[in-house]
Amino acid sequence: MRSVRGLRTTLRTNLWDMTPRDHRQSDREFRRRQVVSVVVVLVGAVVLGYTLGFIEPTDSNRFYAATAILAGVWTVGAFTSGPLHLGRIGVPSDPDTHAPRPIVQPFLLGAALVLVFVAGSFLIRAVPFLDENLTPFIQTVLEYAREGNAWILLVVTVLNGIAEELFFRGAMYAAIRKHQVAITTVAYTVATLATGNVMLGFAAIVLGVIVGLQRRATGGILAPIITHLTWSVSMLYLLPLIFLGTAT
Repeated sequence: MRSVRGLRTTLRTNLWDMTPRDHRQSDREFRRRQVVSVVVVLVGAVVLGYTLGFIEPTDSNRFYAATAILAGVWTVGAFTSGPLHLGRIGVPSDPDTHAPRPIVQPFLLGAALVLVFVAGSFLIRAVPFLDENLTPFIQTVLEYAREGNAWILLVVTVLNGIAEELFFRGAMYAAIRKHQVAITTVAYTVATLATGNVMLGFAAIVLGVIVGLQRRATGGILAPIITHLTWSVSMLYLLPLIFLGTAT
């Protein structure tokens, strides 16, 4: 019972209870974020769609260049929109004391997300209907991992994970007045669906909700970045073993 209560408290602190913060912005700053966010998400969706929709897995150099450009689009858009905040977690007992930065908690949450996706992957392989209809979408993405250089793929995965959170949970989140978690998740999913891959879209929904709630609770991008990287780097090495029978 105590462990269940502790887990509930941890999840509430990480995903629901909002750490006090003062991130007020003027109407002019808010409109600037809105304009930048709309332009950048459209450009990013085009680049992502081109990267995974028109570049063959064997064309590694073009793939690396396109993903680097995509990371640049998200990053430039994020910092152009206005100030970004790292965020803090919890409510300190002393009002003059800063709450700590979220580091361990988002890592553990990312690890839990990995377990969920791995379990889902084995379920897909075990059910013939799911295996027949969903595995091809997953294998299409994994071909880039199989054909590419392992170290470069790791760097690309890390850079794009950071860049996506800088933009979607940084700039775009701050450009929305209400329902930020839902709207940023939809935008992230729509941008991802530009690839035409439904499984990437599904992953974007799940990940977007989790990191969006983290952004809401902590008031910053650090927790979403840590969770995103824990999940994406793990998937880079685990999914090829499950769906291709090889390691990256």
